[in-house]
Amino acid sequence: MEKKATRDSYGEALVMLAEKRPDLVVLDADLAAATKTGTFKKAYPDKFFDCGIAEANMMGVAAGIASTGKLVFASSFAMFASGRAFEIVRNSIGYPHLNVKIGATHAGISVGEDGASHQCNEDIALMRAIPGMTVINPADDVEAKAAVLAMADYVGPTYMRFGRLAVPIFNDPSTYKFEVGKGIQIKDGKDVTIIATGLMVAEAIEAGKALAEQGIDARIINIHTIKPIDREIIVKAAKETGKIITVEEHSIIGGLGSAVADVVTEECPVPVIKIGVKDVFGHSGPAVDLLKEFGLCAENIVAVTKAALGK
Repeated sequence: MEKKATRDSYGEALVMLAEKRPDLVVLDADLAAATKTGTFKKAYPDKFFDCGIAEANMMGVAAGIASTGKLVFASSFAMFASGRAFEIVRNSIGYPHLNVKIGATHAGISVGEDGASHQCNEDIALMRAIPGMTVINPADDVEAKAAVLAMADYVGPTYMRFGRLAVPIFNDPSTYKFEVGKGIQIKDGKDVTIIATGLMVAEAIEAGKALAEQGIDARIINIHTIKPIDREIIVKAAKETGKIITVEEHSIIGGLGSAVADVVTEECPVPVIKIGVKDVFGHSGPAVDLLKEFGLCAENIVAVTKAALGK
């Protein structure tokens, strides 16, 4: 199966978008080569602005440009876009509800050798807490491109999360349709539901195959929009399968698992078991090895699911 990092998809999608939106402006904080906005810079240099290593200032610039009616994408690593610039994102973008799209790359443990200082496992929790902020976490190349194009037409502040690691492309570009706030059921199942987001969706699919070989029928759901979340698909799964496993490359505090648990406890209380980064920091190492170490892999999803079912 072909693999591609969603940060590459992000850069390519911006070029595609520029052909449709002459009002597009892209900002970066001296990381264009890594965030892949350099792809856009090369194609449209007059619409690209490097704000330097000053992420908070970049968000203020983005807010100012957006207030003139332009469509603005502001990009940096997730750690800096959500962490270092949080106060400006909250007060200058979120509070006035400006149409700024934050493209945050290098999220999660899979940043790898850059270590704990750059492995942002808190960004979804931070952005979810800002009133009116939409939070998107695409799973593969097809979904990432579709999400960028769709969110350009969606008015309001948006946080989009992209990865450094190349991940399998499992969606069919000829049939895939991205809808804000709509989860996607990839596989039906009656025994348990596995809800995943981002690069963990591919792992959940593999886990589903392995579980099927062992006689366990798992429903697999992809949640690409963590806020607003698809309550209907979650409640339906809770009622029909009775147990939910959530999987995310993010802290188990405040991320996908917490969002799903909020819905379940309000509407259909069933056990929700979270797979994600525990209450710890990451550390330096090869990305694939780190994902396995932190249990963010198909093998651990299978083990946790079987334990939850008592098998």
